[in-house]
Parts: sequence; C-alpha cells; structure tokens
Amino acid sequence: MTAISLSAVIITFNEERNIERCILSLKEIADEIVVLDSFSTDRTEEICRKHGVKFFQHKFDGHIQQKNRAITYASNPHVLSLDADEAPDEKLKASILAAKVNWNADGYTMNRLTNYCGKWIRHCGWYPDTKLRLWDSRKGSWTGINPHDRYELHDKKARIQHLEGDLLHYSYYAIEEHYRQADKFSGIAAQALYTQGKRAGALTPALKCVAKFIRNFIVNAGFLDGKYGWIICRITAYETWMKYNKLRALWRKN
Repeated sequence: MTAISLSAVIITFNEERNIERCILSLKEIADEIVVLDSFSTDRTEEICRKHGVKFFQHKFDGHIQQKNRAITYASNPHVLSLDADEAPDEKLKASILAAKVNWNADGYTMNRLTNYCGKWIRHCGWYPDTKLRLWDSRKGSWTGINPHDRYELHDKKARIQHLEGDLLHYSYYAIEEHYRQADKFSGIAAQALYTQGKRAGALTPALKCVAKFIRNFIVNAGFLDGKYGWIICRITAYETWMKYNKLRALWRKN
C-alpha cells in the first residue's frame, strides 16, 4: 500500500527557543514542513531556512485565522498541525508513520503531555489533553474562540481514530512566562467574548475564578502534581478572573 504524503504545518512568532526541536522531530514523518511566521524579530527565520522548510510570512490576525491560512501553503491535503513548542515522542512518530501507510480515517487525535518548568504535568486538566492534529484538510477547519482554537471536521459522522504516543508540549520555562501569557490570553479571550456580545455580571469574575481552581486542583487532581500543580491551578484561575474583569471593562468603556 502506498503511503500518503504528509505536510507538517507550524505557525511561529519569535520561537528561536523551540522551533529547531520541532522541525527536527518532524523530519522522519513529514514529506514537507511548512512554517507561517508573523514577522519574528529573533532567529526564527534563520533557523527555519537552515533546515530547509517552506517558510512564509503573514501579519498575525488571530490564532484561528493564522492556522487556517497556514494550511493553504501546504502542498498536500493530509496535514499534521503543530505549535512551535511541540514535538511528537517516538511512539507517536511510529503511530503517524503507520497512519500514513494505512490512512483509514478523516482525522486522528493524540494526547498532549506538557512540560512546565522542567516537570511533566499529568493532572490539573492538562493531561491527556487530547487534540485533533492530523487530518484531511479538505474535510475541516480551525474554529473556536481566540486564543483557544480547535480543529473541527465538518461532517458530524467523520471517522476519527486515536494514535498511541504523546505530543510533547514544552510550554513554560519560567513561572513569570505563565503570568505574562495569562495576561495576554485573558485580553484576547475577553475581546473575543465582547465581539460576540457576551456580558459578565459583577460576581462573574470571582465565581468563574473559584470554579476553575476547584475543577483543576481538586476535581482534576492538580494537587498530585505538587508545587507546580498548585502554581498552574492558581495562575489558570487568575487568568479566568482577568478575562471576565477585562470583558466588563470593555463594556464600561464602550
């Protein structure tokens, strides 16, 4: 049986710390690697060109928009979509190679395992964190609410199979990075909710914050991840609090 050709697609902005690891992890499983960059000011472009990827640039106008745009640069309809800070482990690579030889689904899901400040996080609602990342791009598109995008197949009866192995996610190297990202993402999410006409009451930020912490730290056993589990659940709850406070501020301003 002839294997299908696979395009790996990545979006980037100032990813010199991660992009090389991502590219190298794809060399043996992808027939081409496509990078759509948002005009990085670091060494991202230099590293990509050194490894011979197909490199393009476009102004960033949202995670969903940029990821859908990146697919249009791929030569093959079968696409593996990764973030620059992700890389498949050896078991997942083998699963993807097997799927290429025997492609019998519309899309394939995989578990994502996150590394936080050097520790692999297996609770907090962060694992298995199943993602649909391998698919026939003619049958779906990126959707969701920025910055939390997700890929959806158009046919509700689409065939989806799960691949063995983990997609390794090298998220934060320092706690301060998580705080900065929480501030950034809460603003993007608040703007998206505002655009949709969503509102938040006076108690909403506090109630949503507490609910998020209880869910991640207790229900999802974040306490089993020790010190970093506590930190992750606390910052994630804080991000939720900021999101709804910023949403309220947008309505007051406008």
